[in-house]
Amino acid sequence: MDTSLISPQTVELFSLLTGQKLRKEDITPPLLFLAGLVTVLLGVIHADGTVSAEEKQRLRTTFTELIPANNSLRPLVMPMVKSVQDRQVYNKVTVLLALTACFSEEEKLLLISFGYQMSAADGTIDEREKQYLQNIANRLGIAGRFLTVLEASFSSQTISDTAALAEVHSLLDPAQFQALDSMFVRAASHIIQHLPAKPKQQKNHKSSVSSYQELKNFQEYRQQLDAVCGKLGLTLRDGSDRNVLSPNLPEEVTKISRKLESQRFRVAVVGEFSKGKSTLLNALLGEEIQPVRDIPCSGTVTVLTYGLQQRVICKYTDGREEEISPEQYKDKASISEEAALGSFGEEIVNSEIKEIIFEHPNLELCTNGVEIIDTPGLNEQAERTLVTEQVLKTTDAVIFLTHAQNLLTEKERELLLYLKQKLNPDRDDEAARNIFILVNFADLLRREGSRKQARERVETFVKKQNLIVGENRIHLISAQSALEAILDGTENEYVKSFQDFTKSLEQFLAVERGAIALQQSAAGIKQIINTGCDELSQYREILEGNLTVSKGDKANIFEQMAEASGRDVKIRLLANELREESVGEAIESWNEWVEGLGQRLIAKSDGWTSEHSHMWSQNELTKDYSDQFVRDITQEIEDWATQKVQSILQENTGALNSQINEDIDAIRQEFQKFDKQLSSNLVSQFNNLAMAGNLGEIGTTGSGIAESIDDIGDGGLFMGGLGIGAVAAAVLIALPLGIIPVILGTILAGAGGGLGWSFLDGDAVKAQIKEKVCELGIDKFNESSQSILDKIHERVIAVFEERVETSSGAMSKAISLWENLLEQQEKRDRQNQAECEAEKVWLADKRRELEQVQNQIETILNQSDR
Repeated sequence: MDTSLISPQTVELFSLLTGQKLRKEDITPPLLFLAGLVTVLLGVIHADGTVSAEEKQRLRTTFTELIPANNSLRPLVMPMVKSVQDRQVYNKVTVLLALTACFSEEEKLLLISFGYQMSAADGTIDEREKQYLQNIANRLGIAGRFLTVLEASFSSQTISDTAALAEVHSLLDPAQFQALDSMFVRAASHIIQHLPAKPKQQKNHKSSVSSYQELKNFQEYRQQLDAVCGKLGLTLRDGSDRNVLSPNLPEEVTKISRKLESQRFRVAVVGEFSKGKSTLLNALLGEEIQPVRDIPCSGTVTVLTYGLQQRVICKYTDGREEEISPEQYKDKASISEEAALGSFGEEIVNSEIKEIIFEHPNLELCTNGVEIIDTPGLNEQAERTLVTEQVLKTTDAVIFLTHAQNLLTEKERELLLYLKQKLNPDRDDEAARNIFILVNFADLLRREGSRKQARERVETFVKKQNLIVGENRIHLISAQSALEAILDGTENEYVKSFQDFTKSLEQFLAVERGAIALQQSAAGIKQIINTGCDELSQYREILEGNLTVSKGDKANIFEQMAEASGRDVKIRLLANELREESVGEAIESWNEWVEGLGQRLIAKSDGWTSEHSHMWSQNELTKDYSDQFVRDITQEIEDWATQKVQSILQENTGALNSQINEDIDAIRQEFQKFDKQLSSNLVSQFNNLAMAGNLGEIGTTGSGIAESIDDIGDGGLFMGGLGIGAVAAAVLIALPLGIIPVILGTILAGAGGGLGWSFLDGDAVKAQIKEKVCELGIDKFNESSQSILDKIHERVIAVFEERVETSSGAMSKAISLWENLLEQQEKRDRQNQAECEAEKVWLADKRRELEQVQNQIETILNQSDR
């Protein structure tokens, strides 16, 4: 609906029909449709010169079904009916054309559909009523074959033109109207229920979206590399059992093996509601798994993944896990229709559920190592937006959906820029490689020129904002048409365009993300092999008498081992002290920040805007302001966390990092002294173990290849990513869910109860709503302030524990190298000449085994690069 076409004459006409002095911004799509509907229905009722009891009842029922009792449009119905009837507006075609000037083809068809339902209210369609509808339809430009479908549908006749029936189904699909208002969704759903079922093509075998050969290749290379880890582990364990190689080496190989076994690509589907997320997921999977409704329905994070058998696991925030049935899954994965349509009950999000895991053995994309994340829609409710934001950190690729007929709204543009920032932290000047934009419902763009314009509009925005880099990141699709063809085993242009998208997604995951992951794992394995070779060389030198550890050297080594243990204790004590200082400073900063929070939020409320009218859409207006309140308070918390908390942590962890690096440097210097004195290679072994540890320990939770790629930090061999930025995310997680239901429930319950919400002074009404939203929101926030502080405390502790574990790991590796050197010397001291020669043969064999593994790795990497 193009409200820009509203003319001053239309505004004057609506003021006359409603009895209110209106402005252009007061005339909303629901109000436009209501006026057109009243006019057409009264025209049908009066066309035959009589008004039956059945027609009166149908009129009352229609408005009762379409407009909820608490909707501000409900009081306008009867005054508008009286005005249209008294002025006989239904007989003035030019007036009806003015009322419907903003309507799209779909909206005009929806309007006339209710006219046919009214005409059949008394059991038969009178010829005069039929003629009235045909005249109106002709002036509105509605095809005659569509009228034939509607007439037959409401008079229980057979429809021979199945193609026309299918097209009417498509035009009146409730999903087409989600971007307007829930009233349109209800209206379309109501008409669809009265149409014969959409004709289906004869089903063949279900077609596959893609063979996913690139992903299969990646999985094969990953498995080959994991097999190399198994072979390497046997060699290293043999050396460790003979007291020649450090026990750390097989442990490091095991870490990399676990990472390889658990690696999955994670793809998140993101967007505002009404863009077809669930249908897209079903099309990707080739099976109708996700619940699809004509209203926003994703209530929690759902992860679709491979499993040996079909099952659904519900994970709760308290750590519980429960296997549930598919029927329970569709209930738990959704929010209720009342909540989704804006009744604003407390069931906006089920805060007890952390995520739902849907395992399936036959979903081809998941079988090839991809986990698909169905996120609560961004910008549906602020709480569900926060849930989605937490998913992004471990995401390899994001699929962003927009609607072809409501392309890249202002809010969607903001969301895309936000996604770019979240997916590429600390690289704001770089375009993202891992965002795919899908323009859904492309089947509604009936002309090639319209499709070209849609693509150009997206490409222009992407280029102007330096949003995305990479080939084939923008696709026009129809998820519903593609899904239907896939399930029917047929081919059409929408399946082809959908396959183009899946191919580009697969190429990115397997070739770009996958190649990096393989190279990282291979690099870690190589470092371990290098360490093993160094230790074997060291042992050969001992066997040949070129390297001898004297009694004095042994005493010095024992001192260094004790010193390393002492350094570990010292670091832990320092970490505890700095942690408590950080917590205290954070609490003090928090209290100062909270003091001025209310005034800052009230000042920001002056900038809140909404497309909804204070007259007809007070509920929706209130919801918009409440969403903006949560957005602002969320931004306030994020700003405080990133500026204040991170500053505190950077200073205190900086002191801790300096001490850790100082101790590690001291250990390295001692190794260098021994290397110079004994001609050993302890520094090389130490550095190789450090690098292998960094590459082996990251991303071991199976939470996505993205995390293992991005977690390598810049803090030195033993110091990985600082993890400080995660504090802001942790604080946001602590933002209390349920703020919006409390705000809305209280305000809406008090509507008309002394708040002064009149129809006369729009600015005053909006100011009162903003003031009430701020008051209630701040009260609710204050109630949850302690829980947020507790979350900050937890994350601060985790930051320091992370560093302590890193430091402790470095000390443990150093001690292991000292011990190995002593064990090699003691073993040599117990051997005779024959045993020494046998050991040299064993050494040569182990060296060859390590070189073979090295060559196998190179072969795998070369194959994966082709």
